[in-house]
Amino acid sequence: LSPDLTPLWLSEEVKTGTTIIAIEFDGGVVLGSDSRVSAGASVVNRVMNKLSPLHEKIYCALSGSAADAQTIAEIVNYQLDVHSIEIGEDPQVRSAATLVRNISYKYKEEMSAHLIVAGWDRRNGGQVYATLKGLLTHQPFAVGGSGSSYVYGFVDAEYHRGMSREESQQFVINTLSLAMNRDGSSGGVAYIVTIDEHGTEEQVILGNQLPTFFDQ
Repeated sequence: LSPDLTPLWLSEEVKTGTTIIAIEFDGGVVLGSDSRVSAGASVVNRVMNKLSPLHEKIYCALSGSAADAQTIAEIVNYQLDVHSIEIGEDPQVRSAATLVRNISYKYKEEMSAHLIVAGWDRRNGGQVYATLKGLLTHQPFAVGGSGSSYVYGFVDAEYHRGMSREESQQFVINTLSLAMNRDGSSGGVAYIVTIDEHGTEEQVILGNQLPTFFDQ
């Protein structure tokens, strides 16, 4: 195609746009994300799963450039498999987060991606880590992506320590629903992953099953 006939979205970087969230509860963690992927003003994928497994009980939530975020997740997934074989046991969540941090910092000028790492290990239980351009911080919950600016007030008001598994799942669903309603770069379905010592549970909440609020 000549430059004049090439659709604009083909020349734009594919970005997850997105709303991502992870929260600790007593015994594990819950991660969630929307599913919309955009290139410029065009939606190029409505149902991308932005919750990527790094190991059996460790996941990351992706935001920023889709290619960059997926590349980091795949590299860390490989490195954790090797690390697990070397130590003869499952890796710690902090080890996964540190690998993500190291790659993000090394390529901070070339890559544009923000990953939240969360999971469960037998030493420290459920953990959530925010990583950004070399930052690594352990938090009880973390929110990221373009939709996060619309829901910070909600999560600050509604979050409290000691939430149960079910309360945490509903908290994540409510947060995603609010962000998807207000942020033009977030939308589609909600992906939810719950991780504890017994394993991993994955859920997909369709758009018509998400909670509605006063202006919907």
